[in-house]
Amino acid sequence: MYAARRAIGAYAQVGIETSVVDANPHRLIAMLFEGARAAINVASAAIQRGDVHAKLRAFDKAISIIGQGLQASLDHQRGGEIAVQLNGLYDYMLRRLLVANGTNDVSILAEVDGLLVPLQDAWLAIGQPGAVHSNGSSSHLSVVS
Repeated sequence: MYAARRAIGAYAQVGIETSVVDANPHRLIAMLFEGARAAINVASAAIQRGDVHAKLRAFDKAISIIGQGLQASLDHQRGGEIAVQLNGLYDYMLRRLLVANGTNDVSILAEVDGLLVPLQDAWLAIGQPGAVHSNGSSSHLSVVS
């Protein structure tokens, strides 16, 4: 049973790594949103079942993705006010995740996930063919470096 789980995990990891290698910058950010939300959901489930080890791993992952992934990818030179506001929002999310981790408050996790949803939706909409951006062009939004 353990060997089968390891094989399945290894197969899944190869799939993820292949997706990352093949992804364009827009898809990479989309994957970060997916990963952050998944980690938040895992943290919530771990809190509810009392699994401290899984909770800590999930919080670490969510915080890393938001801070070292989404926030770090902001291009402050080209992103203008949007990048500034997103940076502040990511800071807020990180602080809330720290509070949720310390207090085991799943409502805070729901709050952070709720903040990620519209960002994720907007990001995915930007990637749609023919999407028009704030400058009137169909090019990529200059928020990420």
